[in-house]
Amino acid sequence: MAVILAIIIGWFLVRRWMGRRFPQFEIDAAEFGFGDHKVSFKPNNVDRQIAYSIWVELSTRKVGLPIDLDDDVIAEVYDSWYAFFAVTRELIKDIPVSKVRHDSTGKIISLSIEVLNEGLRPHLTKWQVRFRHWYDLKMESKDDICPQDVQKEFPSYDALSADLLEVNQRLRTYRTRMHELVTGKREQVND
Repeated sequence: MAVILAIIIGWFLVRRWMGRRFPQFEIDAAEFGFGDHKVSFKPNNVDRQIAYSIWVELSTRKVGLPIDLDDDVIAEVYDSWYAFFAVTRELIKDIPVSKVRHDSTGKIISLSIEVLNEGLRPHLTKWQVRFRHWYDLKMESKDDICPQDVQKEFPSYDALSADLLEVNQRLRTYRTRMHELVTGKREQVND
């Protein structure tokens, strides 16, 4: 009887230990990537919650929605990108440190930081201040003119807009990947 009780207790302890070391995953796997970096991992509920929060931000800001330069104002797009940057940073900082040790949580954090630092930051560093300075001066000197028409007068408009649209496309792909991570299903893209 003592042997059976010891086996049952041992089995319970091993399952409990394995549960901590190998958390239960709800979906099989997700492949993420930004640029040339690809990561495949199996998310747990913490990862899915992080992904959901970031997906909501991507889905409700210009950062993850299609940009139409005939209708959108670049300065407002930059405002949206800056807000996404700040919110994503806060979401990452709010993750309990005990969860960061999980491989999948660490990977989603790394990917999110990569999106900020390699996806948004290079474009913002190169273009935002130049464009905003020029744009603010132009808007002060022009009365009753459409902001979309003014922005097209920017001396490097073609290069800026090409880079802006390329970054936007990569971020929309990232939004789709986050949706897949959250739901385990492909997102129906209607952009």
